[in-house]
Amino acid sequence: MSERVLVKQLQAREDGPVSVSGWVETVRDQKKVQFVILRDESGAVQLVNPATRPAEDGSEQDAAALALTESISGLATGTFLTVTGELKHDERVKLGGVEIKVGALEVAAPALPETPIAADSGLDKRMDWRFLDLRQRRNALIFRVSTTLEHAMRQYWIDRDYVEIHTPKLMSSPSESNAELFSLEYFGDQTAYLAQSPQHYKQMAQAAGFGRIFEIGDVFRADPSFTSRHATEFTSVDAEISWIDSHEDVAAMQEELLATAIAAVKEKHGAEIEELFGVEVVVPTLPFPRIPLAEARDIVKARGHETQRIDGDLEPEGERQVSAHVEETFGHQFVFVTDYHPEIRPFYHMRDAETGLTKSYDLLFKGVEITTGAQREHRIDVLERQAVEKGLDLGGLEHYLDFFRYGVPPHGGFGMGLARVLMLLLGESSIREVTFLFRGPTRLAP
Repeated sequence: MSERVLVKQLQAREDGPVSVSGWVETVRDQKKVQFVILRDESGAVQLVNPATRPAEDGSEQDAAALALTESISGLATGTFLTVTGELKHDERVKLGGVEIKVGALEVAAPALPETPIAADSGLDKRMDWRFLDLRQRRNALIFRVSTTLEHAMRQYWIDRDYVEIHTPKLMSSPSESNAELFSLEYFGDQTAYLAQSPQHYKQMAQAAGFGRIFEIGDVFRADPSFTSRHATEFTSVDAEISWIDSHEDVAAMQEELLATAIAAVKEKHGAEIEELFGVEVVVPTLPFPRIPLAEARDIVKARGHETQRIDGDLEPEGERQVSAHVEETFGHQFVFVTDYHPEIRPFYHMRDAETGLTKSYDLLFKGVEITTGAQREHRIDVLERQAVEKGLDLGGLEHYLDFFRYGVPPHGGFGMGLARVLMLLLGESSIREVTFLFRGPTRLAP
């Protein structure tokens, strides 16, 4: 078997024999010469073959050359194949300055002649044929960016001695509330729930004395929303740290984490992102701006938008207005909105003794919320009281509350939607575009 060479390695190789494998992107079958654009996971290369056609006078032609020409003529877009031939550097070739003269061609798997999607197909149609949609260089780049982003975040945490945990996704009781839950039968008469969040288990790790932990994993929300930023299954980026003084310690860690990860993306993919998405990756400066919620509402009102929500929280348009103000005033794409009222926060968020507001924040990126973070309440008596105030049954929280009966340090953390970060970083209009296989109220396949 010939050694397979990735397309991205061709420029550094000397002219001579080479073998590449990938799928057919385009075929130009001209009378005297044939061109094939072959793409693999690393890039695309031009293949060239001097065409050998049946002689008009009926004279014999080279059988092997004739067969190769006919094989290339019959190639359908998407066909996976291996080509061996002669690599040649030629600056006139626009695609990488190299081309391969085809010597032999072996089809691994042919494709049907007509593809079910085209460049102008709608989003739903492309989602039906996602594996074909992802063959595009632009779409494939999304997941290379995601890989770099996640790796940089993991490296940031590992360098600081965080522990990575993997929390269960099947739970005996709701993780936060009875809303937005998927339930399923679990061995007879038991009911299990798909985890909405690793929240309770992140806090258990603090009770276990782990100190600092993180998790990147799936969470599930039975939310019938059809917006561009909601999904019923998505990847959540979570962290929890002990021995904090306030939510500011959590925010400081998260802004440093994001600046580090975005810098890694810019270094590795910045030029290609700008080429394919038309977006400049901006590494945020530290610290991110902070705006209390009450001030944020005043900013929204001053900009001519009347908030419709009765609970005092920001609605999507309010978030966009606050972010526009921050961009105009501070030249920053991120902003922490802080000091939320307990009515619009979970029972486990700590409250400030002086203001009565929660020690929590939402992080907005380019006008969209990507994170909720907070200091957690670690005192069992206060925690139980706040749960009762929220109308929660303490019996249903028994296993969670047990974490706090044997001592827990002051702690806090955040949960962040990975797809939202990618969507905003790349300037896409929907998390469907940046999710490998999207799940929503009407999307359960493929």
